[in-house]
Amino acid sequence: MVKIDLKGQVKEFENGVTAAEVAKSIGMGLYKSACCARVNGQACDLRTPIEADCQMEILTFDSEEGKKAYWHTTSHIMAQAVCRLYPGTKFAIGPAIDNGFYYDFDMENPLSLDDLPKIEEEIKKIIKENIPLERFELAPDAAKEKMAGQPYKQELIDEHAGNGENISFYSQDDFTDLCAGPHLMSTGMVKAVKLTAITGAYWRGDATKKMLTRVYGIAFPKQSQLDEHLQMLEEAKKRDHRKLGKELGLFMLRDEGPGFPFFLPKGMVLKNTLMEYWREVHKKYRYVEISTPIMLNRQLWERSGHWDHYKDNMYTTVIDEADFAIKPMNCPGGMLVYASEPHSYRDLPLRVGEIGLVHRHELSGALHGLFRVRCFNQDDAHVFMTRDQMQDIIQETVRLFDEVYSTFGLTYTIELSTMPEDHIGTVEEWEKNQDILKEAITAMGKEFVINEGDGAFYGPKLDFHIADSLGRTWQCGTIQLDSQLPERFELEYVGVDGERHRPVMIHRVVLGSIERFIGVITEHFAGAFPLWLSPVQAVILPIAERHHEYAKALQKQMEEAGLRVECDLRSEKTGYKIREAQLKKTPYMLVVGDKEQEAQEVSVRHRKDGDLGAISVQAFIEKAKAEIESKEIK
Repeated sequence: MVKIDLKGQVKEFENGVTAAEVAKSIGMGLYKSACCARVNGQACDLRTPIEADCQMEILTFDSEEGKKAYWHTTSHIMAQAVCRLYPGTKFAIGPAIDNGFYYDFDMENPLSLDDLPKIEEEIKKIIKENIPLERFELAPDAAKEKMAGQPYKQELIDEHAGNGENISFYSQDDFTDLCAGPHLMSTGMVKAVKLTAITGAYWRGDATKKMLTRVYGIAFPKQSQLDEHLQMLEEAKKRDHRKLGKELGLFMLRDEGPGFPFFLPKGMVLKNTLMEYWREVHKKYRYVEISTPIMLNRQLWERSGHWDHYKDNMYTTVIDEADFAIKPMNCPGGMLVYASEPHSYRDLPLRVGEIGLVHRHELSGALHGLFRVRCFNQDDAHVFMTRDQMQDIIQETVRLFDEVYSTFGLTYTIELSTMPEDHIGTVEEWEKNQDILKEAITAMGKEFVINEGDGAFYGPKLDFHIADSLGRTWQCGTIQLDSQLPERFELEYVGVDGERHRPVMIHRVVLGSIERFIGVITEHFAGAFPLWLSPVQAVILPIAERHHEYAKALQKQMEEAGLRVECDLRSEKTGYKIREAQLKKTPYMLVVGDKEQEAQEVSVRHRKDGDLGAISVQAFIEKAKAEIESKEIK
């Protein structure tokens, strides 16, 4: 017999009982909705036999692991449909991803969007057949024989053959794929599927290898969930920052500089306003600001560890027969600034911020508007401190993050990323620093999830995933705890005891990349920025030419009061000009005619609230300035 702890309730079962049988013993409802299980903290297949006492949780689609198993199974169903419709197809990989799944195919005649409905129909047939998924294992040689005619699968088998372990497979009728799982029990458990896109994708993301056809899809247990998701995708298309960036005149992307965005006048207003706010908040939290060179020599990057661990992402050049690199991050320059003068414990914590222009080489296929670029302004900061200040500084930094994100109406979740394989420093140091991050965040009453092995090469980190108005998440803020760079750069301070000590430090960004954050909030607000951020805060609309001088005088008066105002002096109908201002997401439209000119007033329209009536010019200025000061979101 084995004892299984089910969230605190311990039950006994026959040795070898499967997770599926455990779910059935709890209730048929849970059994029918179960996607996979978590045994002793690890996600596993419902077919997994339990042969020792353990903790178990049955996972449904509502859990992260449950979604992954659901979507991974659907990717296999899609591959089976393609296999039936297009014999001779060579299959690459088909994982679950954050929002659905994809599968890469090598086909003689690549698919197009017109082929998707036919594939969807075949998927529905496979679901209706309710085919059981069966797991089995083969030795590497037998596995290669099983995958005869599938070169991509054979390449994957060769990679795993060296560890001496068998290769696991999942089979569903006429389709078999090598896979670690977990998967659903049968194809019939998938209910609602939609194939969403087709793109090209290089095998292994390597531009020197063959271009494959990648088909994306999404699936849900209920049709209503799928409908809701598709509606969200349609809304996301309307909010696409690339589309809005062009319509609102914020930025442009050109073939002459792939991955290097051009900011236009209105975009620069937005960008500068954002950076002014960053400076305002950091001054409040007692940060000083510095600026470090954009290019530094190889010796510095070797000392920091970036030359060995990050060189493939760095742009390098030779100056006076010496290797130089354009900085991919600001940290090493910040180390030199700290080391430029002696420090005492009285100076600590020392909070040093920098909005530095950094360059990182990204694959051309990964570039995506402002979300993935090759140069960006990173709102970096480094805080140097003593060991006994660490928890207080981490918590202070989280409070700063809270203030900034709430200003934009953004919520977040926290992920603790732990030691990667490619790391510097001892395991003991890493574990100690991971515990400090855990304790600091837990003491604030905040929850976090563990992201195993995804820390920076020099230390563990807390990643802040912000959620926008559509519920999508974006990784922006991070707090990285580092005791390695202070050691490498031999940073010191004189302690209370008069002796020299090594400070510890955190690397942290709140916006992450100014450019990327602009992309995020453009989609979050659908281009309708709060008044304080709007490149144009009000447009004055004179009804006739005789009102132009009054309109120009109003513009001057409002600009002197600090407002960003334009005049629309075109000889168009007022209704047309109002509609155009609405499309440009202008917060306020100020209509002026004979009545307003005589009374020294403006008739105010808001892009959301509509007609607000006529008020004095000074009253409008005071109202707008109060809204800007409060950073109110309307």
